[in-house]
Amino acid sequence: MRVRASLVLLMVATTVPSSGQSPSSAPAAISHGFDLTQLDRTADPCVDFYQYACGGWRAKNPLPDDKVRWGRYDEMAERNREKLRTILEAAASPSTSRSPVEQQVGDYYAACMDESLAEQKGLAPLQAYFDRIDRIQTKADLAGAIAALHRDGISAFFSFNAEPDLRNANNVIAGVDQGGLGLPDRDYYLKTDPKNVERRTKYLEHVQKMFELAGTAPDGAAASAKTILTVESALATSSMDRIARRDPHNLDHKMTRDELIRLAPSLELARYFADTQAPPFADVNTATPNFFKDASALVDRTPMDDLKTYLRWRVIRWGAPRLSTAFVEEDFRFNGQYMRGAKAREVRWKVCVRGVDRDLGEAGGRLFVERYFGPEGKQKMRELVNNVLSALEDSIKQVEWMSDATRQKALTKLHKIRTAKLGFPESWRDYGTVTVARDDYLGNTVRSARFESAREWSKIGKPLDRTEWDMTPPTVNAYYDPQANEIVFPAGILQSPMFDLSADDAYSYGAIGRVVGHELTHGFDDEGRKFDADGNLTDWWTESDGKAFESRAACIDRQYSEYSPVKDPSGQPIFLKGKLTLGENTADNGGVRMALAAYKKSLAGKTPAVIDGFTPEQRFFLGYAVSRCENVTDDYSRILVDTDPHSPGKFRLIGAVSNMPEFWEAFSCKPGQPMVRGEHACRVW
Repeated sequence: MRVRASLVLLMVATTVPSSGQSPSSAPAAISHGFDLTQLDRTADPCVDFYQYACGGWRAKNPLPDDKVRWGRYDEMAERNREKLRTILEAAASPSTSRSPVEQQVGDYYAACMDESLAEQKGLAPLQAYFDRIDRIQTKADLAGAIAALHRDGISAFFSFNAEPDLRNANNVIAGVDQGGLGLPDRDYYLKTDPKNVERRTKYLEHVQKMFELAGTAPDGAAASAKTILTVESALATSSMDRIARRDPHNLDHKMTRDELIRLAPSLELARYFADTQAPPFADVNTATPNFFKDASALVDRTPMDDLKTYLRWRVIRWGAPRLSTAFVEEDFRFNGQYMRGAKAREVRWKVCVRGVDRDLGEAGGRLFVERYFGPEGKQKMRELVNNVLSALEDSIKQVEWMSDATRQKALTKLHKIRTAKLGFPESWRDYGTVTVARDDYLGNTVRSARFESAREWSKIGKPLDRTEWDMTPPTVNAYYDPQANEIVFPAGILQSPMFDLSADDAYSYGAIGRVVGHELTHGFDDEGRKFDADGNLTDWWTESDGKAFESRAACIDRQYSEYSPVKDPSGQPIFLKGKLTLGENTADNGGVRMALAAYKKSLAGKTPAVIDGFTPEQRFFLGYAVSRCENVTDDYSRILVDTDPHSPGKFRLIGAVSNMPEFWEAFSCKPGQPMVRGEHACRVW
């Protein structure tokens, strides 16, 4: 379990499995600054700022058939994929002039693109896993098989990783956590409303079909599907829900290795840890102790043949997108079409580009940065980060509800936030030990997963490596890590329309400046505030200050819990979970405020010009709106309400600006209008 807050989640969640055809429209052309065609001028910005700022873009950018969400971030990610495609197709052409990095990523890409070879191989790439599972006779054998799957990147039952000690972040310890589900959320197994009953029925049909494709007779496949639902439902019942997991104290259960082994005796964790080949360790953080206790009981009461069926399913589920067309099609039919509402699969090259980014991310990212990210971008971003930092410092100094004792500790934490990770790592990860073959796509995935597992587990017992990046350079995202107390901005997000060296400052502070403010504010949201300046989980707040914070955060919780982005199949509104999205909503509200304050401070008394008929303040808010424009399928929207800590784009936009007097003034809004919360406005920072 690693606590981290990110800006967006789009590299995997908004895509669907691949096909040989692509109905996706080409990404929009890049323009500098705010695109006036994004507006819907028939709307009143004080009534619905989302429609006013995004209505034109949404009308011109309906969902591509191969997407379940399409927004400005997705446009950027698509452009980055096209850039990587250009690099990888050149690297895939055999040549003696290729560098080792080019040869590695090029051959990986070529193997992925060879769909005819996948058809020839059929199910054969998974046979070694099935043979290993067939040999299981004892619980110790089961533990060894789980370790082998985890080593190869195949999830089952639980997870094992290296993580900073919650109470001493400079030390990396072992960590185990719940896992092993096939549906997106634990509640999909537990709720009895008609939609979730339907989901489970469709899931049974999907699992049965997959087993049939793997060679099981229909009656046996149907029985296997029921077994899978039974086992996964038991795991779901024992899993901690997403809202409870947002409190890091609920995940803080450090114990000795032997105590964990005694807690879950039937999991045979001593055998499991030995077979992972992780370094020896004495202590482990068991994020969800009750889950491991219950999982042990599940193994005790479940026939071994059923547990082996569960492991086979984990292998089939993992392998399906990498196998022949029949598996890929069924994977898409359930996960893409039924669950998320996609109309068509992605073209193959996009999946292969994403595969390189997933498995050899810093190798492909190195080539991406060399071609598409220059030093002038880093310099401009550094200036902007420093200005937003200064604005947050002013805010901490000025908030009236915080005592001086807590304020000084907050300022100490702010001053220790590391802001050096902009664009790309200072040193690149070396994948030289990963064997990549032009005729073995699934094998390349396995070997890269083994490399990553070994690299991850080797950290146990060592000091935290604060130079490491957890996102690849082409990623359109950013994050704050409370245990490292740092913000990170990959090169992928430092591009138009979010980051534009040619745009005016008002727009730039609204677009990328508020992203900086967002990530910095995460250090002081409902999760981040529980970590001190050194990344340790500790309460550095006075009791009264903690209550004052919680009171203001509760206002944001109530506000967003009143927003409904989608209806259920019966037509009833589905409301956001304010507690699930509280951290991101707090960061949105604080980030916009900090960025606007930083922009005004940067003017140093100068009066900027009106551009395209918009004042600087109006252009600031329009710059913020750029990242919030999106179209989403209803099916995917329903999943996001249950699983995504980020609110939908519409409510991330109107939720923040409706709390800001600066917005009301900028657009001459009047009391009582929807974008004016007035005395009900929420503010933490």
